[in-house]
Parts: sequence; structure tokens; C-alpha cells
Amino acid sequence: MSLTPDLKSRILQAVEDGFDDQVAYLQKLVRLPSVRGQEHAIQDVVFREFQTRGLKVDRFDMDRDAIAAHPGGSPFSDTHSDAPIVVGIHHPRDEVGRSLILNAHLDVVPEGPREMWQADPYSAHIEGDWMYGRGAGDMKAGSGANLAALDALRRVGLRPAATVYVQSVVEEESTGNGALMTYLRGYTADAVLIPEPEAEMLVRANVGVVWFQVTVQGTPVHVAHMGEGANAIDAVYRVVGSLRELETAWNAQKDAHPHFADYDHPINLNIGKIAGGDWASSVPAWATIDCRVSLYPGQNAAEAMQIISDHVAAYAHSDPYMSNSPPTVTFNGFTAEGYVLEPGSEAEAVLGRAHEAAIGAPLQSFTATAYLDTRVYALYNQIPALCYGPISRNIHGYDESVSLSSLKRITGAMALFIAEWCGVEEV
Repeated sequence: MSLTPDLKSRILQAVEDGFDDQVAYLQKLVRLPSVRGQEHAIQDVVFREFQTRGLKVDRFDMDRDAIAAHPGGSPFSDTHSDAPIVVGIHHPRDEVGRSLILNAHLDVVPEGPREMWQADPYSAHIEGDWMYGRGAGDMKAGSGANLAALDALRRVGLRPAATVYVQSVVEEESTGNGALMTYLRGYTADAVLIPEPEAEMLVRANVGVVWFQVTVQGTPVHVAHMGEGANAIDAVYRVVGSLRELETAWNAQKDAHPHFADYDHPINLNIGKIAGGDWASSVPAWATIDCRVSLYPGQNAAEAMQIISDHVAAYAHSDPYMSNSPPTVTFNGFTAEGYVLEPGSEAEAVLGRAHEAAIGAPLQSFTATAYLDTRVYALYNQIPALCYGPISRNIHGYDESVSLSSLKRITGAMALFIAEWCGVEEV
């Protein structure tokens, strides 16, 4: 259905009228630390919010066997979250519109050294246009916007005339298994919208991601006899140098991928963690690095994992020490493939109209080089997968923050999108 100018104006005013409540709810979410494995309390809050709004609520655990059997599943580990997935379900009186998934993740990355933050990472304090806190941008603002957009419609006496699934997932920051579990549970729709902090733009293409760990065993001796041993930390640094060569080779292939050709360095290898040794005066007996590398859309994750394993093995064979004591490579997190949102879908057209009405400028798109759960819906549900959200700063860094004025604009665009995409009926 097309929206009249009067209805658009009423919906945007309803977002304005409810924005103080939306900000208060966002502060409530940010003040709940929800790093990996500690998302139970925040998922309980979401569960109650869904119930309060009259949504039918499905709360369920991840099915490890089903995830392991699916090509988009990532391996479980001792640190994998056991927090539940929560889905709120709206059914209309008459199913006359197009159905929709609104998805958000509530797991956040660790806050890092607290002394680097200007205030407590979970204070959710506001300075000017910005709310600060771990997860404020990535992506608790989006989680709140999913509900606030529906609230705005209800405030003008309307609700979607189609089924809407509001999904709250975990494990987005480490495996992507939470969103995949909603698919394996059977949830699908005519489109999905995920309000990640994307600077008021639409993600056109997105990388895949692989996590892996490399462990090198050394030969420990007293440092006085260092030449008789083998330093595992020195050896693992040599492995890093070799992996940089693989990163360079993959970046050299960017011209074969149209959405990435204009990026200087689309494929990023990050050495995110290093550990090793146990005593300053002992030659270290072990060292481990935890790595993340991105993949082009269409690059098979299993094949990329084999290339990484083969590359490390080939380098070790050329190293005087590691040729006799080869490192081990373990894949311990993301094994997710990238996607491309092909232009021309009706869902994108509707979002474009909603964006222009709420923000006053045409909708722009870009290529994202970070992981997004949108890949589940694009690759497996095979539905239009829209990732679009507010302006933020310093996600995964210190003093993470989200622009509140941008959040209001995005929530308005989302409410208009839902109204046109799903249609509306009177409450």
C-alpha cells in the first residue's frame, strides 16, 4: 500500500512523541552488560517487553546438532553462549500485507581497558547528541528501534497487516549461530530489516568471516641456554608474517569482485589475541594467536579454511624449526560466507521511499567489510535482506556512542517502511 502524506506525517510525529521512552529503553539495555555468555538478563528484559506489547513470544535454545549440520553453522566452543534466542510474533487479524523479520543482536564485544573510557562503559550517559556505552551503537539502538517503530504505528492506532517476527539473538559477534538458529527454527518472511549502525545507508555487499587459531609448540630451556631451545613466540610471529602474504594475495583479487574493487584493502586479517609462555627467564614452550580474516561474497568458507590450513602447513615446511614441529590450526568461531544484495527488489524500493520521507535525501548504499547477520537471510532464507541503521562512533572501541538524532530519523524511516511493506490495519 502507498502511504498518504498525512499518514506519513502522523507516523513521524508518533516517533517524535515516543522518542523519550525509546531513549530510556535504550539506556536500560546499555546498562546491562551482555558480553558473550552473559546475555541471559538482557534477553529476559526483551522477553518481557515483547509480552507487554501483546506479541506471542518464542524463547528457545540453540540446537547444536542442527547448526553443526548446516553449511552456515560455526563451531561451538567452551565460550559459546548458552543464552536463549527470543522471537516476538505479531499476527494481524487479516494477512493482507507482506511479512517481515526485524532482527537485532544484543551480544556485545568486551569493553577493553576501562581507563580508556571517559566514563563507565555501561553508564549509557548522554552528552549532546550522543549516548555512550558498549553496545549503544552495535546494536542495542537497533534493537530498541525495532520496537519503537512498531510502537509508533500503534500510537496512531495502527498495526502491521502482516506477520512480523521481532528477533533478539546472540552470538552475532562470534559465530552468527543465533540468527542461523532462527532460520533453522523455521522463521522466514518476505523480507528482513536489520538496523545495524550503518550511517543511514543500506549495505549492498558484505564480507564473510573466518576465525581461526594457530598454536606453535616450542622447546623450553633456561634463557641462559636459549640457543639450545626453540622460542614458540618467535615462531608464531613468523607464522603471522606468512599469513600477511596470504592476506596480500587475497586483496590482489579484489578486481574480480565488483563491489570491492574500489576498496584499497577489502580483506582484513586481524591478529586479535596472542598468548604464550609462562616465565620471563624460560624460552616459551607454546604460543597461540587468534585470528580473523574476511572473505569475498561467493568465496566458499570451507575452501578458504582449507587454503589457510595448507598455507600455514606449507610455510611451516620451509621453516627450519617448524618443519619438524608443525603448528596446529583450529577453526574456532565464524565460518560465515558473504552476500550481495542485488538491486531492484521491491523491499529496497519501499525502504528508499521511507528513507527519503524521513531523512529528506535519497538512500545510498555501500559495501561493508565487517560481519553482518544479514547473510543468514540473504543466503539461506533467500529473501531481500536489508541492513540499514543509525550513525555511530567507535563501535568495538572505547567511548562507543550512537547519534540520537540519527536514531530518531532511522526509527521514522523504519516505521514508514513497516507501514508500506506490511500494510496497516486499525488496532
